[in-house]
Amino acid sequence: MRSNTAFFLVVGLILFLDDRTTWAQKYELKLSDGRVERFDFEQKGIEGLKTVNGQWTVEEMAGAPSGKRVLILRPQGSDFNVIVAPGGPYSDVDVSVRFKPISGREDASGGIVFRFSEGKYYVVRANALENNFRLYYYDNGRRQLATAAVQPPALGQWHTLRVVAVGDHIQAYLNGRLLLDHRDSRFKAGQIGLWTKSDSVTAFDDLEIKSNKLQ
Repeated sequence: MRSNTAFFLVVGLILFLDDRTTWAQKYELKLSDGRVERFDFEQKGIEGLKTVNGQWTVEEMAGAPSGKRVLILRPQGSDFNVIVAPGGPYSDVDVSVRFKPISGREDASGGIVFRFSEGKYYVVRANALENNFRLYYYDNGRRQLATAAVQPPALGQWHTLRVVAVGDHIQAYLNGRLLLDHRDSRFKAGQIGLWTKSDSVTAFDDLEIKSNKLQ
């Protein structure tokens, strides 16, 4: 009797995992071949990027994912620090960036801003001081749309953020894991940017923007 119970439990677990794998393979958003823009901050540095809030600089850093230079935020008292990349506005995008949370007492986070227009935007962020991964929208105030429980990304290490937005469908990844799947239609298009909060000291590198609907 016990052997039969164990057998059915194992079969059930296999079917459950298979269903999850099939769901991920079927529903992961993908863009068709499109234009790809990359920013590694080696040659042009901060040239062309627009600072919205915060003190953003390009500095040399040992162990940078590509080359020697990274984009880094030095806190300046802003609640939400944003810098916007040139190009766009974009509607459908697949955006990724490497980020390294270095320090922060109130916050140690990094995020991708997308569909930024006239100060309004979405942001997906990870925080080394909290065990959550979240999607927000900002419109004269930040509002949470979706969250997932995660192991906080370690301080002093490089991690990967990725956001795919197609129409009103938004998916977000941390270190290669699809963690957020949400729909929201309030912002249709805009620019791409990077984000930190409060007293975060955070480095960024290898920003890549893929788009198949350049507006």
